[in-house]
Amino acid sequence: MAIKQVIRMGHPVLRQIAKELTKEEILSEEIKSLIVDMQDTMEAEGGIGIAAPQIAVSLQTAIIELPENSERYGTLDSSAKYIIFNPKITPLTSELQGFWEGCLSVPGLRGFVEREKKVRIEYLDENAVEQVIEPEGFLATVFQHELDHLFGKLYIDRIKDTTLISYNEEFEQFNS
Repeated sequence: MAIKQVIRMGHPVLRQIAKELTKEEILSEEIKSLIVDMQDTMEAEGGIGIAAPQIAVSLQTAIIELPENSERYGTLDSSAKYIIFNPKITPLTSELQGFWEGCLSVPGLRGFVEREKKVRIEYLDENAVEQVIEPEGFLATVFQHELDHLFGKLYIDRIKDTTLISYNEEFEQFNS
């Protein structure tokens, strides 16, 4: 369909709590088109996830898909494609893990963020069917990162040590 402009940190939509969708809305042609636009945008930007607020649409919608090889993330354990509406997140452990995160809406930067190692996500899929997933490891971090966008949060809000923020070029030069 169309590659959309990814809005950047500072745009007010990124700080809003996005609207939940009804099952009827999820099944609508408008939302099907939105999903295609989000997928096209995510692929064009080389992302592994995208949330509707990142293209200035304040709806509780996200896509996550870890490809086998990613320019930005290197070799990953690939995942299925998840199309997520109205998620509810529950931590399943108090154990934290940390990764250097980046974001299409915060271009050029990375920051070290600690998040729960395993979470439970209850959501509606693209057919408005209730689903549950319990990701752990890097996939759990990706889910938490993307779903934060639906609740007005950015990864930089979760950085505890601001000395662990870097421009991408310096990160690659000094942390590889």
